[in-house]
Amino acid sequence: LAGKQLQLYYQPIVELPTGLINKAEALLRWYHPELGLINPADFISIAEETRMIIDIGDWVFRTAAQKVKQWRASHCARFQISINTSPVQFRRDIALHKTWLGFLQELELPGQSIVIEITEGLLLDAGSGVTSRLRSFREAGIQISMDDFGTGYSSLGYLKKFDIDHLKIDQSFVQSLAPDSNDLALCEAIIVMAHKL
Repeated sequence: LAGKQLQLYYQPIVELPTGLINKAEALLRWYHPELGLINPADFISIAEETRMIIDIGDWVFRTAAQKVKQWRASHCARFQISINTSPVQFRRDIALHKTWLGFLQELELPGQSIVIEITEGLLLDAGSGVTSRLRSFREAGIQISMDDFGTGYSSLGYLKKFDIDHLKIDQSFVQSLAPDSNDLALCEAIIVMAHKL
């Protein structure tokens, strides 16, 4: 972070019926001057263990927020960027959500410009602190997305208890979609359930 070796790339989210791109997901990449590209799978867990993910995540949020402001002005007034978060960022002694909401106000951005992506692991031991942070995001208009849905615990109770705006079906179910496949049936069932909820 100090050496400015981190970069954000933006994966477009395509609206299938229209082909429009009014959303993107921010993806963190580390380019080390000697080792080259380091896979996030190789450094995120270490960043979480050392709590460096707090500063990295703050940089990601601020960088993505500045980018969404730029794209709202140049591309689409309702552009939205999804930002992955770590359960570490939701710990009791960390109040990043307050500084993030303040930063959005400084940029004169509405909460609807950001989607916070969480994992099911965050909700496993979700105490009042996690619940209140998620609620403060929702009250500010920020949407909540659950990443990698369908693996791990996938408790339907989470969908009942927490206001989740989007479910991202895990790639293990969507990478081999084929007519009459079990994966297709499972994805269709998840989509119907999500819409009902």
